[in-house]
Amino acid sequence: MAGGGFCRLPNGTVVVALTLNGPAGGPGPGEPVRVLVHAVNRARALTRLRNLGLRAVYLRGNAHPPTPDEITAVLHHPDGLLWRTAPQTAQELWHPIRALLGSSGYAGPARPAA
Repeated sequence: MAGGGFCRLPNGTVVVALTLNGPAGGPGPGEPVRVLVHAVNRARALTRLRNLGLRAVYLRGNAHPPTPDEITAVLHHPDGLLWRTAPQTAQELWHPIRALLGSSGYAGPARPAA
């Protein structure tokens, strides 16, 4: 893991920011992406990512907390899950997590057909 951190908001919720290697089907194979998650607490934020198939996601320390602009972006998004390439190139906008994970919305191994 390249870096990450969190920020506790006045209402008690947290914004977690992580820099991860992007999935193979993402913007560029292995290209780092910055992921933002808004949740009730840090554990729930990481659980939200793990439920999407990003299994090896851990937050160790608070070396790279979210910037005020990142916090504003994730608070104004209805899903509370955003990403963009890291480091930011030019004026790239934030993308919903579905755009990173593909049409299935899941980054893990193929799910069995129901």
